[in-house]
Amino acid sequence: MADPSSYRPQPGQVPDSPGVYRFRDEHRRVIYVGKAKSLRQRLANYFQDIAGLHPRTATMVTTAASVEWTVVSTEVEALQLEYSWIKEYDPRFNVKYRDDKSYPSLAVTMNEEYPRVQVMRGPKKKGVRYFGPYAHAWAIRETVDLMLRAFPVRTCSAGVFKRSAQIGRPCLLGYIGKCSAPCVGRVTPEEHRELAEDFCDFMAGRTGTYLSRLEAQMHEAAEEMEYERAARLRDDIGALRRAMEKNAVVLADATDADLVAVAEDELEAAVQIFHVRGGRVRGQRGWVTDKVEAVDTAGLVEHALQQLYGEETGEAVPKEVLVPALPEDAPALGQWLAARRGSQVSLRIPQRGDKKALMETVHRNAQQALALHKTKRAADLTTRSRALEEIAEALGLDSAPLRIECFDISHLQGDDVVASMVVFEDGLARKGEYRRFQIKTFAGQDDVRSMHEVVSRRFRRYLQEKLKTGEWSPEDAAADGADAAGAVDGPGQAQDDGRPKRFAYPPQLVVVDGGRPQVAAAQRALEELGIDDVAVCGLAKRLEEVWLPGEDDPVVLPRTSEGLYLLQRVRDEAHRFAIQYQRSKRGKRLKAGPLDEVPGLGETRRQALVKHFGSVKKLRQATIDQICEVPGIGRKTAETVAAALARAVPAAPAVNTATGEIMEEETPAPAGTSSERGTDR
Repeated sequence: MADPSSYRPQPGQVPDSPGVYRFRDEHRRVIYVGKAKSLRQRLANYFQDIAGLHPRTATMVTTAASVEWTVVSTEVEALQLEYSWIKEYDPRFNVKYRDDKSYPSLAVTMNEEYPRVQVMRGPKKKGVRYFGPYAHAWAIRETVDLMLRAFPVRTCSAGVFKRSAQIGRPCLLGYIGKCSAPCVGRVTPEEHRELAEDFCDFMAGRTGTYLSRLEAQMHEAAEEMEYERAARLRDDIGALRRAMEKNAVVLADATDADLVAVAEDELEAAVQIFHVRGGRVRGQRGWVTDKVEAVDTAGLVEHALQQLYGEETGEAVPKEVLVPALPEDAPALGQWLAARRGSQVSLRIPQRGDKKALMETVHRNAQQALALHKTKRAADLTTRSRALEEIAEALGLDSAPLRIECFDISHLQGDDVVASMVVFEDGLARKGEYRRFQIKTFAGQDDVRSMHEVVSRRFRRYLQEKLKTGEWSPEDAAADGADAAGAVDGPGQAQDDGRPKRFAYPPQLVVVDGGRPQVAAAQRALEELGIDDVAVCGLAKRLEEVWLPGEDDPVVLPRTSEGLYLLQRVRDEAHRFAIQYQRSKRGKRLKAGPLDEVPGLGETRRQALVKHFGSVKKLRQATIDQICEVPGIGRKTAETVAAALARAVPAAPAVNTATGEIMEEETPAPAGTSSERGTDR
């Protein structure tokens, strides 16, 4: 525990101007990022008597070992830099919201020639219009199904679209009038894009004009006695009205606004956001967070707005943002939002009327979300704690293994040998820290040797990170009997960027998928590196026995043991991750053709060659001068391509088993086929 006075800046050293500051720990990792109108006044607050600080603030300043700052010209710049640094460094003492689920959105891929309407999750893509997010994917599909009568936009995948274009027949939606069938040329690309734009305008809330236009067209068709067309327009209007009824009007003045509400207690907080467009609720999402820093409601609101709009621009930022409390730097935050939108944004607290009533509804949702989260977490935390305690007791550990890493080897009859490493912290998977390995030091099938290599590589990287931060030195390794030269790749130097490092944190327990030989290999790898504070065990599949290094008999946990369930989940996750990687490698190898072996020939020029000649067979028959005729292919590259194809053995010709006819080669044939499975020991 550091004494804050040991790194307190000298009087007059800190400027009295806006800026952003970073606290670092003794290993130069950034642990807290903050901004201030006056750096001098804000930093002075951290170096008062520790007894007068909030407990969380006191923990932060005693964990830190240094502080540094960057001066900016305005508070808006400070806000932008703070957001960027929090995202980059992921400081442990900053509030970080996490989605309580992956919310689906309705997306229109305007970046394609024929825009497609679909449900999307995950990060947003450039050129795609998004509406939502929604609480349930089925709600999106019901709305889209109703709207396709009036806006028959493409909803099929690229494969279905291409197949329909090849056979000249649309899919079922094209026959029942819920797709304009651009795949078979019923509409031009321009007409289909206009349909997609009308769809987007309607979803964005501009409904009145479009419905009025449809009603006018319906009456006109009736007057001209085109009753079938009038009936179709009538049904379209009814479908659109039913779609609108699914989103009841909540604000009568057709407001575009986001409402943000916060429910909190001493330890956690939940944020709920309602997205209102055209006076109707078009989307909802929520976040929860641990209050790892001393922060009030206004501070939670500021963090939420940074996360909500940090990556958004244009109309994704509404004209009005309603919040329960204004942040301390509300004017600067308003300017930041306006800059992201490109026009004025109103940031305020609703005082009366429909907006205040809707804010109360959003707040009730936040309260329910927090209560549900705490209920789930309490039950889950109890189970996970019991599981970790049972593992510690069964393996004779001094404390519960809060971080567990599991390794598994996968291959297909000795080919494409790979390994996986999965990480569980506090009984929960940390997928962002999963790692995968290719076996490099030998070829063939040897699970024990593979396990030794992978564990050695993982913990050698750990020692490298310790060397960089100054936590470990080669002299320490020599004292422990480790091979210092093999543990590190070069001289260490202090890290200055403060980013969280891969392989920087050691586990308390290493689990290997296998029995006594694999466990012995993992233990030997740790001993060679001088690591003696990490426990090792193995979980054998056949009888679910737990093997420990140097023991002749396994540890048998009860079948109903929570500890055994946790070890099984860890092992199965490592097995799944290894199998996934092995299949992807094998798939790439089987798809590889002779052109893939040509050095310096990228995907674009490979496709250009095959497209120009029609097939690899015809390319193999071409002369160097003919190959040079392909745009982007010089004579030297052409010679390399011709030499590579001459060395490659052509695949055996395909035969039609029904007629006995030899098929003409058009594309590179796979080198072979085989069944897929992972190793099962």
